[in-house]
Amino acid sequence: MKSQDFDAKFENDEDLLNDLDLTNATRSMLKQKRVSIDLPAWMLESLDREANRVGVTRQSIIKMWLADRLEERS
Repeated sequence: MKSQDFDAKFENDEDLLNDLDLTNATRSMLKQKRVSIDLPAWMLESLDREANRVGVTRQSIIKMWLADRLEERS
């Protein structure tokens, strides 16, 4: 497919999935790395309360807050 045809389909909100080869697609910025952090007990308890209030895990609330803060800085 020519790029002009691809662009036209995109502009017309047509489905492009059948036109793409996603077998080797990667999302490099989403690669996971494990980190370890020591936090005081009161902080973990507060994190757990907030995570329960929102309905997510402790890890998820930490990632959400970090992402929000980093986006504010960019």
